[in-house]
Order: sequence, then C-alpha cells, then structure tokens
Amino acid sequence: MRVLPPVKSLPSPEIFRAMGEQGLKDLLRAVYSRLGASPIAELFPVGEEALTAASEKSALFFIGICGGPPLFEQKYGPPQMRARHARFRINEAARLAWLDCWKQVLESAETYGFPVAHKAGFWEYLETFSQWMVNVE
Repeated sequence: MRVLPPVKSLPSPEIFRAMGEQGLKDLLRAVYSRLGASPIAELFPVGEEALTAASEKSALFFIGICGGPPLFEQKYGPPQMRARHARFRINEAARLAWLDCWKQVLESAETYGFPVAHKAGFWEYLETFSQWMVNVE
C-alpha cells in the first residue's frame, strides 16, 4: 500500500500540461541550485553535477504529482519520501529554508512555463508536504 502525505489535494494536472517534463526539470534545477547555496545545503549533494542529478530525481517525483506520468515510481519504486529522507535531520528551520528556496523560484515561475493560476494550490501542497517531512524537533 502506498502511503502519501496528508494533503488536501495534489497540485493541478494543468501544471504538467503547461510545463511538460522539461519545464518541471528546469524548475527543479533552479530550486536545487538555491538549495545548494542555502542554510540547509549540507542536506544536499555537493557539487554542481551531483546537485543536478538530485534535482532530476526530484523532478521525476514532481512530474508525477503534477499530473504527468509516474516516472519516479517507474525508475525508483514507490516514493516513500519520509522513509527516503529519514537519514536526514529535518526540523522546522530546515523546512522553512526549503520552502524559502521554492518561494524564491516560484516568484518567477512563469519563466519556466508555470501556470500562474495554479501557484496557490501548488504552494499549499508544498506547505503540507514539508510539514509532513519534519522528523526532529
């Protein structure tokens, strides 16, 4: 059985229809670039190549939740994001730093083809998902 975060709803499939795989990969590359220079950079791979590879993996997850094909599951199996991240200490400060990187990128998300009408719903998903990922006080 697949365990999903306690979200009200997944992001709109219009996001994938508007952006496609490449648009979401570009968006995630921008997010990971910020994460690599953020206060939580130690939670992410070091070096541009490793960070890009991590962003590609994350993009596969976001492609699926945004209405695209289940590429993450096809390549890596069930997401099980809490289990996959259990080795990292994720506290409230880390959660907020992660969200801040997303916020910075989403401010100009139209650059990547992100449909502005769906930013609020996507942000709600990120908020709920990030709360679910916190694993230490």
